[in-house]
Amino acid sequence: MKDPYAVLGVSSSASNDEVKRVYRELAKKYHPDNYINNPLADLAEEKMKEINEAYDAIMNSRASSSKSSGTSSGYYSQSGGNASYAEIRRAISENNIFLAEQLLSQIPTRDAEWNFLMGSVMLRKGWYDNARTYFQRAYSMEPNNPEYAEALNRMSSSGSAGTFGGGMITPCDCCTGLMCADCLCDCC
Repeated sequence: MKDPYAVLGVSSSASNDEVKRVYRELAKKYHPDNYINNPLADLAEEKMKEINEAYDAIMNSRASSSKSSGTSSGYYSQSGGNASYAEIRRAISENNIFLAEQLLSQIPTRDAEWNFLMGSVMLRKGWYDNARTYFQRAYSMEPNNPEYAEALNRMSSSGSAGTFGGGMITPCDCCTGLMCADCLCDCC
């Protein structure tokens, strides 16, 4: 594997906050959802895997070194050595929602990151009200986190039911659709 710090483009002396921020920026940039029906989809997927592996390697090495020194990084959460948030993010990005939910259920600490990831799982499942609840909880725990704020804003601006193309379907949209159907097939 390449040097994980070089993959993320951070120095080995970068703080956990900086590593996490850069990881999130890269994950947002190369997320597979951004490359649907795009000839670069395979390259983006490979880059995403490389980014996830680099982030895991950095956080795992820092978690093991902080455990040996008796401190905790605050961003690496484990349950019996089973799961890290990076693994859960990878499962979500690969649309393996069952695995992500299973890994989350094994983590005893329900911190802001846990709530954000569970909200992401609920969103992928189409359970919008539950997703909003988890996003709100994550945001209330860490109101300065831009990722949590963005997730909550997206949920609040799109509504929970009747979304189409990212926006809310209004009664006017329904009437317009019925008028168009009437004009086209004279069936209403």
